[in-house]
Amino acid sequence: MSITIDPTRLSKPQDTSTYLAIKTIQGGRTVYTTRVPLTDLSTILPVPDPNNIDKDNRKVDRLHAKHFGEYLDSKQDWVAPALLARDSGGCLFEKVDAHGAVGYLTVPWAIGGISSMRTIDGQHRVLGVSIEKQRITDAISAIDREMARKVSPDKEAKLKTERERLIGQMNRLKNEYVGLDIYVEADPIKAQQMFVDVADNAKGISSAVRARFDSYKVANRTLSDIIDHPLLRGRIDAEQDRMTLKNPNLMGAKHVADITRAVIAGAGGRISKRAEQTLTDGEVIEQVKDFLDVISNAFNGLSAVIEDDADTEHKPGELTRAQELRRTSLLGSVGMLRVLGGVFRELRTGENPVELDDIAEFFKRLDPHMAAPITETSIWRTSNAGSCFEPNAAAPIMRTQNIVQLVGIITSWYKKAPAAL
Repeated sequence: MSITIDPTRLSKPQDTSTYLAIKTIQGGRTVYTTRVPLTDLSTILPVPDPNNIDKDNRKVDRLHAKHFGEYLDSKQDWVAPALLARDSGGCLFEKVDAHGAVGYLTVPWAIGGISSMRTIDGQHRVLGVSIEKQRITDAISAIDREMARKVSPDKEAKLKTERERLIGQMNRLKNEYVGLDIYVEADPIKAQQMFVDVADNAKGISSAVRARFDSYKVANRTLSDIIDHPLLRGRIDAEQDRMTLKNPNLMGAKHVADITRAVIAGAGGRISKRAEQTLTDGEVIEQVKDFLDVISNAFNGLSAVIEDDADTEHKPGELTRAQELRRTSLLGSVGMLRVLGGVFRELRTGENPVELDDIAEFFKRLDPHMAAPITETSIWRTSNAGSCFEPNAAAPIMRTQNIVQLVGIITSWYKKAPAAL
């Protein structure tokens, strides 16, 4: 009996992928612009090794890359910019239009051979997708091994459901695309300069801007409502993370988010993932505005800031009340406001929360001691809070352990205050 084999049915060795691309020019170089499935990234681009630095790029942080994979997993509406890569001459472009701008781009694989492709920008995304693919693959294999054993019908049903969920995650990586710009540059020295130029011309996002736009964190999401409080309205710097003496604002957007976290989770803590899911925006806004009401009524320096109309144009050289506060009071320090936010939280939580008016009265007793820089006879140096302040300081020591310690000390003063209070 003869057997007929159809060789066209057999897979042939493959070491390239082909995509639809646009061919343009930038900086005198040919640039191919395309979109590729997420799962293809680790095939056509080298997967960076966190333990070895690529001489043409920076060292990658495995944890940062892993977080990108987790971001893809948790956010159905994920977004990411195009990756930038350099091709030393291995890509082939076959035009399909008369102008030669649109065509089929054949890209050599980075696996299984010597690749002509190098990543300029996007190493962490390449590694992050690779880690996520491996996580899903390993999880499916573990379920398959578990199902091979004798398990109860209920357990088997749960395992099948989980397996289907994992396959769905892998299919998302196959079916969702990311942009890729490939620059043709054969000269390795010029390729290194490309990486430097990209890094030099990228404007990093400040914490203040992140606080305004990162809606995944409740401390950021509630920002626009909280800064409408009379103490903050018109006095928040939307761009800067540091408040210099020349800055007319009271604080930056990042600092408002820091104070929010202090009121909700403690001066040294973070809002947990569980709390992020259970806290409503309304609850957070109410608690933070209660705190802002209390300190505005308790401290004369903050009351004066409110009285200084934020819309008033000041004469050249004339200080705003916020600037004066920063020069003359501990209350001009965001660190001190975080401490007070932590004290407020400690007094408001538990089985017997302290009334808002009682907290305000307690803070009023602290008001005479808020002058800065502090002196050696100040309560901040003569009491058990002395280790939390440097001599002649205008703010507490900002290390987390000092901030937490100071919150505990001041909270204890509510019941047993030093003689100076």
